[in-house]
Amino acid sequence: MSNLTSSPVPCSRSWSISEDSLRRYVFYASENCIQELLSASDSKSCNDGWKILGVDNGVEISKRRSGSLHTFRSRWLLKSVSPEQFITVANAIDAARQWDGDLVEARYIKDLEDNLSIIRLRFGENSKPLFRNREFIVYERRETMDDGTLVVAVASLPKEIAAGLHPKQNNAIRGLLLQSGWVVEKIDHDSCMVTYVVQLDPAGWLPKCFVNRLNTKLVMIIDNLKKQVLSSPTNSDDST
Repeated sequence: MSNLTSSPVPCSRSWSISEDSLRRYVFYASENCIQELLSASDSKSCNDGWKILGVDNGVEISKRRSGSLHTFRSRWLLKSVSPEQFITVANAIDAARQWDGDLVEARYIKDLEDNLSIIRLRFGENSKPLFRNREFIVYERRETMDDGTLVVAVASLPKEIAAGLHPKQNNAIRGLLLQSGWVVEKIDHDSCMVTYVVQLDPAGWLPKCFVNRLNTKLVMIIDNLKKQVLSSPTNSDDST
């Protein structure tokens, strides 16, 4: 998951925006996000500012920093899992559940296209401090590239647009997800390379201990989603 703010973000302003303008904005923003994800998944990009932090249980974890922005990348070759299987769990809602189990609301606010949606994610009182009482208004765009690579891009809407679409409620803190997403590449008929990218903006709020634990968290997220795929009755039937 990309980026969270630990202090409340004032939402005193909101923008009323037509659905057509919203669609154009989200399409443009998500197109940029998709290109960033594809670039990060390119094995040749290992020299493009990425620093390999280590390999944990077969997962390669890399980090790239630009100013205060930290981008983390995890890559894992999943065997006995096809791209079509993994893409069913590579989405904003399933990823949010992996980041913190106290996801009390996850719903689609608006479908702009068949592959482009606006989603509300809200975490509850029992979440970890980093997520407690936070809500995110994000877009999710899913694309299949010409070579069959599957891409899912997820990021927050600007706070003014988000406030216009869904005013902040109760004591919720409006969180910010700068950039996140999945790139799923087919290796052979039953294996795929999964790249998960998360961009964080510490800006003084991100505890160093959390950064140090992020490597383990990224491994756990992909591993748990893999287990979710393999335990699915539909996928079990397909593999027989």
